[in-house]
Amino acid sequence: MWWIYALLSALFASLTAIFAKIGIKGVDSDLATAIRTVIILVIAWTIVFFKGSAQSVSSLTKYNLLFICLSGVATGLSWIFYFKALQIGKVSQVAPVDKLSVALTIILSLVILKEVLTLKMAVGAALIITGTLVLIL
Repeated sequence: MWWIYALLSALFASLTAIFAKIGIKGVDSDLATAIRTVIILVIAWTIVFFKGSAQSVSSLTKYNLLFICLSGVATGLSWIFYFKALQIGKVSQVAPVDKLSVALTIILSLVILKEVLTLKMAVGAALIITGTLVLIL
């Protein structure tokens, strides 16, 4: 079941790039990111309240909050740089380079989370890196 959500994530990430490229023409990329963030905020909190998950806020530890907040900072910076790259570059080049995050995540998961590297993961990461290099060179 996880792969269905992952495929939906990929689909919407793709649409994000296309819609953003169209929408940021003549717009400051930071302003566009801020507007996008407000929309995401409203959608996320609507889902939380609809599901009844809001009560779980009190069960979060300082550790949970620290790393969720760090993830939010990383996401925000990623979006800011992504929108800036989209504004000045071709979406067909920016989006694949952004997907280098997959290979970087595999590497960081080995170093930080001590996950085990499988042959399949190594080959997949190498193909992503190679494909990105082909697209940008």
